[in-house]
Amino acid sequence: MTETDNESFEELFKAEKTKKIKHLTPGQKIRATIVGINDETAFLDVGGKSEGVINSSELRDKEGNFSYQVGDELDVYFLQAKSAEQLFTTSIGSGSSNAHLEEAFRSGIPVEGFVKAEIKGGFEVTLGGNVRGFCPFSQMGLRRVEDAAKEYLETHMKFMITRFEEGGRNIVLSARAIQEAERAELREKLQETLEEGQTVEGVISSIRDFGAFVDIGGVDGLIPISEIGWSRVEKVDDFFTVGQKVQAVIKKLDWDKDRISLSYKETQADPWNEVTATFQTGSTHMGTVARLAQFGAFVTLAPGIDGLIHISKLGSGRRINHPREVLEEGQNIDVTIEAIDLAEKRISLIPADYVSAEAEQDKERSEYKSFITKEKKQQPKSEMGSLGALLQAKMSEKKK
Repeated sequence: MTETDNESFEELFKAEKTKKIKHLTPGQKIRATIVGINDETAFLDVGGKSEGVINSSELRDKEGNFSYQVGDELDVYFLQAKSAEQLFTTSIGSGSSNAHLEEAFRSGIPVEGFVKAEIKGGFEVTLGGNVRGFCPFSQMGLRRVEDAAKEYLETHMKFMITRFEEGGRNIVLSARAIQEAERAELREKLQETLEEGQTVEGVISSIRDFGAFVDIGGVDGLIPISEIGWSRVEKVDDFFTVGQKVQAVIKKLDWDKDRISLSYKETQADPWNEVTATFQTGSTHMGTVARLAQFGAFVTLAPGIDGLIHISKLGSGRRINHPREVLEEGQNIDVTIEAIDLAEKRISLIPADYVSAEAEQDKERSEYKSFITKEKKQQPKSEMGSLGALLQAKMSEKKK
């Protein structure tokens, strides 16, 4: 054996000697790595000297195929130490007795249940094959769903036992408790990865009049109605449905208040980037009245491009109190672009047949001037003719 081999052996010996056995309490949740797997048992590296084991059936999907492989990590709950092995589970499943369920209650270990029937106030859940539990509506999930029966009936779910009384004859469950714990863990991870300006993918979790909530993998963000489209949005459900996958840009992160503001429209092309290619000052276009306000009418020229006709430019010269006196929403109107402000994304419009009061006065002055000039041209000629004739007659009389 060489000197190098001796040094390597000593290092391994020291490392093994200093490796501590993890002392776990029943129900404690840890992160483990799968180091071996066969038809009956999976072996786990739990960071200690002893090896962890779990029933490999817990790692199979509904079709019986393994959902995990060697090297994968997963969350497990410590059950008990047996000889040199430590037994773990992902949850207490079918075939569990009342004793197992009581241990799960005391140790905070999730249990697997089958949602059997809807009853007053919640759902009847079958645990361990024949043990009856009850889960209130409010504890079935993080959010209220429209059709709870359709959502949950005849599904397998994980629950925490929140009450275990009368030897197991009164068991109250909560799926929400597990989901909240999982989301709290995901939230911590997301705080390290999310940042403002980042584009994220999520699922629409609920729709409100003021916007849509998006589950982005552990936390909910809000797309306000103003951030849905470049055009004015009247109804959120015209754009989104619950369960729809969307991409959005993070506008603001406030972890202290647990608020994430998102923008859906910023994932779409901004129509204002091309506005000068289509619209120029002085050009006339047909638009649609999108909205009436006290101060004027908003007119849509193209998707995402609205302009404003100020109330002072409406009424064809007569004073009006509200644009509704001369216009209605949805009406088509020919407008002329008066001014464009790209920085503020504003377009000032006037009706195509609009004549300003000043222009009207100028027109009246011009017409009056034309009339007077015409009269003057006619009057002198007529008067000079009459006067000349009169003078001629007088001079003729004198000669006589």
